[in-house]
Amino acid sequence: MKKENVVLMQMALESLAGKWGPAIAAYLIYMLLLGAFPGTTKSFPLSGLVGLIIAGPLMLGISIFSLSLARNQEARLELIFSGFYNFKTALVAYILILVFIILWLILLIIPGIIAAISYSMTFYIIADDDSIAPMDAIDKSKNMMDGFKWKFFCLLLRFLGWALLCILTFGIGFLWLIPYVQVTIANFYDDVKANQVNG
Repeated sequence: MKKENVVLMQMALESLAGKWGPAIAAYLIYMLLLGAFPGTTKSFPLSGLVGLIIAGPLMLGISIFSLSLARNQEARLELIFSGFYNFKTALVAYILILVFIILWLILLIIPGIIAAISYSMTFYIIADDDSIAPMDAIDKSKNMMDGFKWKFFCLLLRFLGWALLCILTFGIGFLWLIPYVQVTIANFYDDVKANQVNG
């Protein structure tokens, strides 16, 4: 039986209890690395290329880290770099997702959002199966999210109020909110996966 979103959020808080320090450090490093290469500029034309190359492996690494926290396993800081051990799959998956979302956004904003939600479980799937091909992981994410896209969207909406409060703290609150969101999404993935296995 699928868990309510509020239950998934509570589970995330329980998993993070006593682990906020390492979690904040890991997600802060992750965000700083992504932010260090925001995109191609005239001054630094290679910035966008570097960002494109490292984004996929970092997203895979943070997915592995988030799943470890959600599953109450040892969440070591170095896990955020573990995506580089599956570099090719992570890179190709990220580029494919980026291209697909852009193509959907060309049509309309809403189809683009729906597409992004459909692909949202891709890196968690790769984290659980490092032998899966990038396109297979994307297809599996689409199948997994069939019937769960609205639930996932509502889950993200639950964090909107917290995000607004974090802005009032000059962004400091995001140090706690981002781990909370990521571990909750990892719980969402595990819950959907379990329901499909049992179903």
